[in-house]
Amino acid sequence: MAIKKTISTVYGLQAVDAYHRVESLQLRGKTEILFAIRSYADVNKPSFQEQSLSCAYSLTGENPIKQAYEHLKTLPEFVGATDC
Repeated sequence: MAIKKTISTVYGLQAVDAYHRVESLQLRGKTEILFAIRSYADVNKPSFQEQSLSCAYSLTGENPIKQAYEHLKTLPEFVGATDC
């Protein structure tokens, strides 16, 4: 599971159709997910950017990874991202 979205890096470079993957997911108690989002220009190359994020977690919702991706798509830099 991953999403695809063109983004600009913190260095001002644009990564067209970059591949973004949720990794290192951890549950904090029963209400919060901690995870890293790593961005790749090519899925077979090392990541060029990593960001640590957290979001609310619902025990009655989708699996934690799906919930992390759904949260990610609500952030301004990932609005309009497509699943891949």
